[in-house]
Amino acid sequence: MAKSSAKKKYALGVDYGTNSVRALIVDVATGEEVGTHVYPYRAGVDGILLDPKDPNLARQDPADYIEGFAKSVRGAIDAAKRKVRGFKPEAVIGIGVDTTGSTPIPVDREGTPLALCPEFKKDLAAYAWLWKDHTSHAEAAEITREAARDADGYLTKCGGTYSSEWFWSKILHCRRSSPKVFAAAYSWVEQADFIPAFITGRLDPLTLPRGICAAGHKGMYHEDWGGWPRKEFLAKLDPKLAALRDRLAPKAVPADQKAGELTAALAKKVGLPAGVPVAVGAIDAHLGAVGAGIKPGALVKILGTSACDMLVAPMEGKAMDVPGLCGIVPGSIVPGLFGIEAGQPAVGDIFNWFTSHLAPAAYTAKGDTHANLTREASRLAPGQSGLLALDWNNGNRSILVDPLLTGLLVGQTLHTTAPEVYRALVEATAFGAATIIKRIEECGASVKEVINCGGIAEKNAFVMQIYADVCNRPMKISRSAQTCALGAAIFGAVVGGAYKKTEMAQRKMTGVKSTVYRPNKAAAAVYAELYTLYRQVHDAFGVPNAQANLGQIMKRLIAIRDRARGK
Repeated sequence: MAKSSAKKKYALGVDYGTNSVRALIVDVATGEEVGTHVYPYRAGVDGILLDPKDPNLARQDPADYIEGFAKSVRGAIDAAKRKVRGFKPEAVIGIGVDTTGSTPIPVDREGTPLALCPEFKKDLAAYAWLWKDHTSHAEAAEITREAARDADGYLTKCGGTYSSEWFWSKILHCRRSSPKVFAAAYSWVEQADFIPAFITGRLDPLTLPRGICAAGHKGMYHEDWGGWPRKEFLAKLDPKLAALRDRLAPKAVPADQKAGELTAALAKKVGLPAGVPVAVGAIDAHLGAVGAGIKPGALVKILGTSACDMLVAPMEGKAMDVPGLCGIVPGSIVPGLFGIEAGQPAVGDIFNWFTSHLAPAAYTAKGDTHANLTREASRLAPGQSGLLALDWNNGNRSILVDPLLTGLLVGQTLHTTAPEVYRALVEATAFGAATIIKRIEECGASVKEVINCGGIAEKNAFVMQIYADVCNRPMKISRSAQTCALGAAIFGAVVGGAYKKTEMAQRKMTGVKSTVYRPNKAAAAVYAELYTLYRQVHDAFGVPNAQANLGQIMKRLIAIRDRARGK
């Protein structure tokens, strides 16, 4: 048991992921993590409500969010009491919250999610529309076409294409596919805004604090056009969307602002004092970047089932507009800096797909399938398999922004093995990561270092070495294994008065590990050759009207393969 001090102060970060919610209690002076607890969502499959008739649908039960806060926070406090002698909940000075996004929730006039109302209990459209829900791909394409013709330039701040994962496309799809739910919804609230509103009792949709992170990156909110998209533009999509604009809080603010204070009823339930300041909410990956120590020149990669890439840049002068990225938003990651987001909608999910559905029995019968395949795949040299894959099994988020793209494997023969395929899939995600970095640098931003965090970065040296070789740059690892929750706790520390600025809290509460994955010169040379082939296939299948000659791809893969095998 660690020693305690009456002078110590703590912040609480509550991290709402895709499958569970995690609460983390952190010493604000050092970043030491003293208590944590995870609550798995109960509804659906691993917390996700699915429809067997529509593979694009992914919803969640807001009741899980409410129960998850109570159970995870209570568990984290109990854990802190066990670890720190004399720990007092009264020493928690602030709470921060991060969630998935865009995960909008239809709510009534009082801000209650419609899914909690008896008449909508069986209607999936009344539930939270999870970030990975792609049912609105047609509406996203329509919004993109209409926005491209608009003089305000809505697409310039979201990479040139609006996504089916985002706020307005999901709401428009609900209007068309579930008019009863749309009519019953007084407003729509992002999960990142709902949680702080719920725990502070400020649920009124007209006045609850809206975070700039979700609004800017997912809702086309920007000061260049006065906040939310103009009513004239929304009316072109549907007059009902224009009316909805009046029922959204007009001003979005960064996460260093106070959303309110913890209610007495909820404080009693979780074991905290009433009135603890609560920060405005933000999206998990963005606060994960904060928890990893993001700063100008440092790209943070959150690697898990999917991947998010985060960068911040000074706000002097005009913001750069980067085609294919998910947003350039003032103050969305670190207040006072531009927040830049990109990502891949599937990384670990691709590896899991292969191990769950296609791995032979020899690799699944005994031990961990991933470990078995990794052991064999790590023995292969770059290019030895003769394979090349595209990492689009769940579409492409950056830089093509197209949810209807699918995976591809080129080069397999009658002798291709499961470890070879597994390695090719890992390499594909690394090629996708390199493509994002190259696009960022092409548009003038500097990437001086890469800091990785998340489950893959923590646990998989094989994947991280391939990333270092493919990107031909060192891969650092965040000190914390819980960067999203830590980033939320940092904002809890700021609104709780421990620090005046986010950067000050980061310097004390974040860091990187001594382990650094450095590129192997020979491997990087082979991957540079393979990357040119990846880009040819990438553009041929992903860029409309691309003029591509794929006639030599297979033969070049064979030549690289034979060279790697010493032939």
